[in-house]
Amino acid sequence: MGISGKLSPEQLHSFHSQGFLVIESFSSPEEIDDMRRRMDQLLDGFDCSTAASIFSTKNQQKLTDDYFYESAEKISFFFEEKAFGEDGNLKQAKQLSINKVGHALHEIDPVFKTFSCSEKLSSLMLSLGYKRPVIIQSMYIFKQPGIGGEVVPHQDNSFLYTEPPTCTGLWLALEDATILNGCLWAIPGSHKNGLVRRFIRGDEGVYFDQPSPSYDDKDFVPVEVKAGSLVVLHGDLIHQSFENQSPKSRHAYSLHVVDTDGCKWAQENWIRRKVDPEPLYES
Repeated sequence: MGISGKLSPEQLHSFHSQGFLVIESFSSPEEIDDMRRRMDQLLDGFDCSTAASIFSTKNQQKLTDDYFYESAEKISFFFEEKAFGEDGNLKQAKQLSINKVGHALHEIDPVFKTFSCSEKLSSLMLSLGYKRPVIIQSMYIFKQPGIGGEVVPHQDNSFLYTEPPTCTGLWLALEDATILNGCLWAIPGSHKNGLVRRFIRGDEGVYFDQPSPSYDDKDFVPVEVKAGSLVVLHGDLIHQSFENQSPKSRHAYSLHVVDTDGCKWAQENWIRRKVDPEPLYES
């Protein structure tokens, strides 16, 4: 296989104790520049009059449509809820109106594939114990100045469930992420309480099988990081981010990885691929 585990015993202990881990300088400035430039090109080529969708974690059940479903194996563009005026037109340029681009950048685009399938990322997954990991989705998240929407408290395993649960989130900061521009917030150790609810795709659309618990804001800690830092998130960790009310964006590239060795992808997940994803490696 040619790769070896990357994390130190101290890092592994911190991840298993806290449910998340920050790896500083995981990505080089050159890698960040390449991905940001490539996204600028993708946005320039996107005709927002042809097809697009609004993405919201608050109104996800109402706003989920075929465009969203089909994005699992495409590069698709999703607008912020607050991007449109009362007349239905964008209030600012499309580059400042997009919430995210997903969900197959890692497969389709060469620049994002280079990072997503890099040896250092495979080494990270190997050290976390993955035997046949696949990237099940990727997202470029903009967190636009002034309108970058809130992401409500959630667990990644809710949306990307395997039996047994194996999802790990990889969140790469492409810009500095601060409290002011909408950094991640997490409840340390919350992954130890297990999965709270699942996001189900049924005949009538998508829904949660349980109501959301209420969380105490004081239990969350901010995860402020510099550009190039990677935040590793346990699939059962409770995390969120608030609206970006600052004049600065907070770009990030997010990947979600699941294992396929001894694990079964749940048929009720929103992602129903026509072609199985290629594993990063097989150990």
